[in-house]
Amino acid sequence: MPRANKYRIFMSLHLVCRLHSSNTMTCRIDRVVIAPGLLTLHISGQITGKDVDLLRSLLEQERSVVAIDLKDVLLVDREAVKLLALSESNGAELRNCPAYIREWVTRARAVINASEQETEASDY
Repeated sequence: MPRANKYRIFMSLHLVCRLHSSNTMTCRIDRVVIAPGLLTLHISGQITGKDVDLLRSLLEQERSVVAIDLKDVLLVDREAVKLLALSESNGAELRNCPAYIREWVTRARAVINASEQETEASDY
């Protein structure tokens, strides 16, 4: 067994889905524990609406180092982009991030950083 896979343990699986009238899944989140203290959230589908709130809740519950794998994400809304930007600012790694989502997250981080600097400047 390759060393990298030695510690790959599926401790739990969160399946999150919201159904449209056509009964299609919009979002799935798989929680994968790679090693003690290291985990990845694999997300597929769309991150919109209530899915953003659920993802926020999952991220707040995690005490481990988190990576968010966006390889299979097809669509994100503005709130999802803000959450991803904030998560990255707080130390989460965004893996396999589609280029258009990366661009939006980079812009959102710039806005977050600018507002933090303005707040710090006004505190003096």
